[in-house]
Amino acid sequence: MRKATHALLATFGLAVLLPAAAYAQESQSEPKQQTESLAEAARKAREKKQGQQKGKVFTNENLPDKGTVNVVGSEQAQTENQAGQGQQAQGQAQGQERGEAYWRGRFAEARKQLADAEKELDILQRELNLMNVQYYADPQKTLNEELSRKAVNEHRAKVDAKQAEVTKLRQGIEELERELRAAGGPPGWARQ
Repeated sequence: MRKATHALLATFGLAVLLPAAAYAQESQSEPKQQTESLAEAARKAREKKQGQQKGKVFTNENLPDKGTVNVVGSEQAQTENQAGQGQQAQGQAQGQERGEAYWRGRFAEARKQLADAEKELDILQRELNLMNVQYYADPQKTLNEELSRKAVNEHRAKVDAKQAEVTKLRQGIEELERELRAAGGPPGWARQ
C-alpha cells in the first residue's frame, strides 16, 4: 500500500514538474524579444509625447525661487496668489522676528491663566456642592435659606461667571494658535 502511494505521488510530482520546466525554458528565450519590443514601444511613446507638448515645461533650472507655479487659471488669479504670498511672507518675517521665546512665553502665560481659572472653578463647584447639602444648626436660618436660597444662588452665579472665563481663555489660546500660524511660526512653539 505504501509503495503504491509513493509511486502515485512520484507520478503526480513528475506530471506537475515537467510542464513547469518546459514553460521555464520557453520563457527564458522570450524575454529578449519582449524587452526589445518594450524598449522600442517606450521610444515611440516618448517621441509621440514630445511632439504633443504645447505648454511651458518647468524644470529645476527654470522653476521660480519664490512663490508657486500656477499652471491653471488666469493671470488675475496668479497676481492675487502672489499678493497673498507677499502678505504671508511678511507675516512669517514678523513671526520669525519675534522668535521662539516670544511665542513660548505667550503660550505659557495663556496656559497658566487657564490653569488658574480651572482650579478656581473646581473650588467654586465644590463649595456649591457643599452648600446644596449643608445643614444649619439654627432652625430659623435653615428655613430662610431653604426659602430664598440666596447664598446658593449667589455662589451659582460665581460658578457660571468662572465657567465663562474658562471658555474665554480657551478661545484665547485657540486665537493665539491661529496668530502663530499666520505669522509663519512652527506649531511646535505652541506646545508646552
